[in-house]
Amino acid sequence: MNAKRNDHLATGIIYALVGIVVIILFGLIGYILVSGVPHLSWHFLTSPSKSFAAGGGIRDQLFNSVYLLLLTLLISFPLALGAGIYLSEYAPDNWLTSLMRTAIEVLSSLPSVVVGLFAYLVFVIQFQIGFSILAGAIALTFFNLPLLTRNIETSLSSVPNLQREAGIALGLSSWKTITGIILPAAVPGILTGVILSAGRVFGEAAAL
Repeated sequence: MNAKRNDHLATGIIYALVGIVVIILFGLIGYILVSGVPHLSWHFLTSPSKSFAAGGGIRDQLFNSVYLLLLTLLISFPLALGAGIYLSEYAPDNWLTSLMRTAIEVLSSLPSVVVGLFAYLVFVIQFQIGFSILAGAIALTFFNLPLLTRNIETSLSSVPNLQREAGIALGLSSWKTITGIILPAAVPGILTGVILSAGRVFGEAAAL
C-alpha cells in the first residue's frame, strides 16, 4: 500500500510540474501574441527597413533569413543524409567510427561565433567569396551539419532490426532495404530533425 501510495504521489507531483511548465509556456506565447499581433501589418512585412528613421519594415531581413535557411538545408541535408546512412547502416563498430561520432558531437557543440569566424577566415577572406548569402549558407552548413547528421543517424538506428531482416529475407539488397524499408520508416524522425535544425539555423544570426 505504501509503495502504491508513493507511486501515486510521485505521479501527481510530475503531472503538477508538467502542468506548471505548460501554463508558463502558453502564458509567454499568449503575451507575445497579444502584444505583437496588433502591430503586425502587410506594410511592416513588405517594406524595407530604415536605418535612422521610424516606420520601416522587415522585408529584406525576412527574405534573407528564409533564403539563407533554404539554401543551407539544400546544401546540408544531402550530406547529412549520406553521413547518417553510412554511420547507421554501413560503418563498422570500431575506434574510427567512435572517433567520427565523437567529432560530430564536438562540432555540434561549437559556439556559433567560432563557426562564423572560421567561415569568415576561410571562405570570405581565403577563397574571396565575399559577404554574400552563399558564404552565410556555407557557414551555417558547418554549424548545422553535425546536428542534422546525428538526428538522421538516430532516426535510422531506431528502426527495428526486424524490418532489416525482413528485407534481407525477401531477397532485397542492402541498399534496396535501406531506401525501400528503413528510410520510409524513419521519415517522421528525420522530418523532426530537419525541423529542429531549421529552427536552429533560422535563429543563429551570430554565425554571420
